[in-house]
Parts: sequence; C-alpha cells; structure tokens
Amino acid sequence: MIPVVLVGLMGTGKSTVGALVAARTGRTLVDADRAIEARTGKTVRELWEAGGEAAYRQLESAVVLDAIAGDEPTVIAAPAGAVLDPAVRAALDDAFVVWLRADPATLAARVGHGDHRPLLGDHPKDVLAAMAKERAHLYQGVADAVVDVDALDAEAAATAVLDLLPGDVRDA
Repeated sequence: MIPVVLVGLMGTGKSTVGALVAARTGRTLVDADRAIEARTGKTVRELWEAGGEAAYRQLESAVVLDAIAGDEPTVIAAPAGAVLDPAVRAALDDAFVVWLRADPATLAARVGHGDHRPLLGDHPKDVLAAMAKERAHLYQGVADAVVDVDALDAEAAATAVLDLLPGDVRDA
C-alpha cells in the first residue's frame, strides 16, 4: 500500500491537511510528532532539551521509516526535518510525497514564536527563511507534487492534495 507523505516546513499545515486527506481517503493519519510523543511520553520540546537535535532527529526518522514500511494505508505528516536524513529520503521513493510549500513570512505568522518549536527562537521568520533556503532542494528532490499553501485554508489545501493523487494511491 503506497503511503501518502506530506513534507514541508513547520506551519505548512501537514498535520491538519493530513487529517483531512486521511479522512477523505479512508486512510489512517500518522502524525509523526504525535507518534514520537506517544512513543516517548515526552513533548518535542522536552525531547529536544533532554537529548538535543541529533537524538530527536533519530526518533523522527524512526517514526517516518516505520510508517512508510507499514502495511496499513496511511497519510503521514512528516516532521519538517525528516528530509535531512538520507535513509528517509530513500524510503520516500516508496511513497507518494506532496510538498506543502509556503513563504517563510506566512509560516512565521502561522506559528508565532511557537514555544513548542525549539528551533524557532526569538526570530521565527528569519529561522524559517534560512530553513526554506537550506531544505528547498531536499523537499523538491523527494516530492512527487507540490501544493503552495500560502493562500489556502486547510480544506482547500487538502482538496489540492487529493486532486494530485494518482488513482492507484487515491483508491487505496
């Protein structure tokens, strides 16, 4: 069963759009951040503070790899940094990947200062702009399709994703 994987920076709506796409296709949503919290009993911030970025990245990679390898039809809301791992990028070849893309200013407005988002610090727009520049080629490299979400609400973004799914993926 080919999973649908939503990738993109924080604030693009991967979790919300993923839930809508999962509901409309009869698939199960795997929200990687929630799955990490369920596995560990700790929030993303707590994990980040306790083990640092490297330890957190290992957890997010494991959750995404497990979800892709599963037999259940899923929509996976991948963490923004999952594409940093070459093993995850390779595994995404076995999925239909949609890059939810937005301008960093849009994302900064959506996430605010995000106390639960340890990477953002006091200047979320600047951090998101740097991440966008650093990761754009990675997202593009794994994406089968791109949805620009700046002017879309979650419902419209989900519809755009659904419109891009090939029949064999949509009808899973």
